Amino acid sequence: MKTTENLFVKCFGVLEDPRMDRRKRHNLLDIIAITVCAVIAGADGWTDVVRFGRAKEDWLRSFLELENGIPSHDTFGRFFSLLDPSVFQGAFQSWVAAIQQHVQGVVAIDGKTVRRSHDRANAKQAIHIVSAWAGDCALALGQVKVEDKSNEIKAIPQLLKLLNLKGCLVTIDAMGCQRDIAKNIIEAHAGYLLALKGNQELLAEDVEQEFKHAMAENFAHMEHHYHETIDKAHGRVERRQYWYTQDIHGLGTAGRWPGLAGMIMCRATRTVNQETSIEDRYYITSERQDSAIKLAAAVRAHWGIENSLHWVLDVTFNEDQSRVRIGHAAENLATIRKMALNVMKNDGSNNDSIRGKRKRAGWDDRYLEQLLLKM
Repeated sequence: MKTTENLFVKCFGVLEDPRMDRRKRHNLLDIIAITVCAVIAGADGWTDVVRFGRAKEDWLRSFLELENGIPSHDTFGRFFSLLDPSVFQGAFQSWVAAIQQHVQGVVAIDGKTVRRSHDRANAKQAIHIVSAWAGDCALALGQVKVEDKSNEIKAIPQLLKLLNLKGCLVTIDAMGCQRDIAKNIIEAHAGYLLALKGNQELLAEDVEQEFKHAMAENFAHMEHHYHETIDKAHGRVERRQYWYTQDIHGLGTAGRWPGLAGMIMCRATRTVNQETSIEDRYYITSERQDSAIKLAAAVRAHWGIENSLHWVLDVTFNEDQSRVRIGHAAENLATIRKMALNVMKNDGSNNDSIRGKRKRAGWDDRYLEQLLLKM
């Protein structure tokens, strides 16, 4: 890029070009910048990126060098297949930190498989990516790739080490309910709220039994806080009841969990077409609160990573249909999508959907320029 003051240049200009050949016809930053602009504007693969570049070449030349024009789709594919994803992710996180100085509130961590990134001919499985989502500021904070969903336990500590989580409340589903992960979060000066299921059988049974006994006695012997919410939409009524207590002395395994301060029960009662179902969920937390309101909101906020990140990546960015798979390209393109999403999520100039913003960015150079100013 021609401006040295640009945040994008500052964060991504430190990358080393992974192409070993000396006769590089296209600048590293030009390749990345064209790709980011193209993905914002609706591109879903390298051929789309080239189509965008050629259609917008005059406009792109207003801020890129483009000494040898627009690269071919093979050049884009080769570059991102060779680029070290951990180094690229580091630049991405520097960029996120620069646009959002301090992340607060709930940070949800969860995994998602990029379903068509598999390569059966080379016995390569689809990549599974564990991501962190800050709901309060609508930002994807980072990601770590694992080979399959079962390895999320190994990936989550790696991701936690990459993030500045001081003062945040980290929420993770049952797979991430591990003592070492709880310890990592506490050491990062953050709090945790972890879902319980069978992978922590003894603790899950203890928490469930404690709440069942308390409910049978109408909580006569358990100090607790209570909160409930009722949602009505499209013929569905959902009542959520939350009980939160710091009375964890009856948990036989409590002392083995770093920072453990309380436990939560959430009962979701759904009525659809006059049929009612009830589901109980249990959580442990390091938080000490004088009400259940914040923790109830955190339980709900965790699903923001599904609704605001994973769902959008699949439905609006067509991530699950992407056939990009060679080398590191699928993982690096996943990072590019998160960059594009972050920019559009934090565009307050209109209330359009992400799909609408992508279309407008593809049609209106002035709007795309407006989005680029946020980079």
